[in-house]
Amino acid sequence: MNGLNTILIVLGLFLAGGVYSFKKQEMPLGVIVLLALASAMCLAAGVLRIQGIWA
Repeated sequence: MNGLNTILIVLGLFLAGGVYSFKKQEMPLGVIVLLALASAMCLAAGVLRIQGIWA
């Protein structure tokens, strides 16, 4: 696992924590959805790079 994989996964988890925090603070739904999408994309990219599917 190289550095970019680690950064993508850590960033995805950080954004997922932001989704949880924003939901507890009752932020606008649009912001929560965008943050959730960004989190999912970072996590997916990190996992796909680990698997060697997406270089």
